[in-house]
Amino acid sequence: MPRSTQFPFAGIALLLVSAAHTVRAQDHNPDAAVPPTQSFALADTKDLTVPPGVKAEAVEYRGRKAVRLTTEAVDAAALALINGTQFRDGTIELDIATKVNAPPGVRRPGFAGVAFRVGADPVHYELFYLRPGNSSAEDQAMRNHAVQYVSSPDFGWEKLRREWPFIYESWADLQLDEWTKVKIDVHGRQARLYVNGSEKPSLIVDGLKGEGLQGAVALWGYAGEEAYFSNLRITNAKPEPLENGADAAGTWEVTCATDAGGFGGTLKLVRQDSTLVGIWSGAFGPDQPVNGEWRDGYVELTFSGTWPSQPGAVTATFDGWVDGDSAKGRMKVKGRAMGRWTAVRKK
Repeated sequence: MPRSTQFPFAGIALLLVSAAHTVRAQDHNPDAAVPPTQSFALADTKDLTVPPGVKAEAVEYRGRKAVRLTTEAVDAAALALINGTQFRDGTIELDIATKVNAPPGVRRPGFAGVAFRVGADPVHYELFYLRPGNSSAEDQAMRNHAVQYVSSPDFGWEKLRREWPFIYESWADLQLDEWTKVKIDVHGRQARLYVNGSEKPSLIVDGLKGEGLQGAVALWGYAGEEAYFSNLRITNAKPEPLENGADAAGTWEVTCATDAGGFGGTLKLVRQDSTLVGIWSGAFGPDQPVNGEWRDGYVELTFSGTWPSQPGAVTATFDGWVDGDSAKGRMKVKGRAMGRWTAVRKK
């Protein structure tokens, strides 16, 4: 499985900045006109920018013209930028197929997907990808890893699976060596992944973790396989009124909804650069020290306390986004509860 979704090649930043000079990940004018819909047949490679070490070819696969993306690198991603794209909110639709070239005895489930909101450098992007070989596995844990969300470079599948199991990956009915229709619906900090024309999403991400709210669209493949793409359509929508950078300092009234019931409390935070400290009072006890980090409006917080109905210390973890005087995200109490939190800043 991929150890990283980062682009590993030296010099790639200069190449993609040149190809995507109109993409400025932090710029947003709410009064600007919505960009027109863009369609790319992907019957050739003229709309792609690829770095050294990645190969994009015009081929015919399973009865249609397509682009094949490969890399000879070991354990590395292959990213091909779609020239002239600048996507914030809307839908991305395309067809994806994956052919694995694994030697005998080596199991690979296949990895292919689409990156969006790619920054002016090639390192920062949101990504949904498919693991079609996992879909029909006999092991249920593998089946649950059929579709995946990650955010490069800081939130790879390893980190998300370890810290937030079952949240950023799921099962979907997929097949290797067959075309899969993929649709990604993005609005603000939420994205939904649909496959094979289903009206129900296979994966919902509420709280995208990327640092940019807009950027390019790119095809994404991986080493040891052939990733095929065709019929890309990008439909832009009016942007959600969001901006990064909101401060977390202040006093917050917090409400949590979890699989173990609801609870709440008051969170008082002080920020010094990217460091957050404060006090939690409410469920789990009064005046519990809080520590955390802030990144351009994204927060990660932890504090200890006592579980209300059972003896023993517990550790609570919150992460999510601050948007003006409101905030929300995911939370967990290790070994006891998982769910969501919302908060309102007290004036």
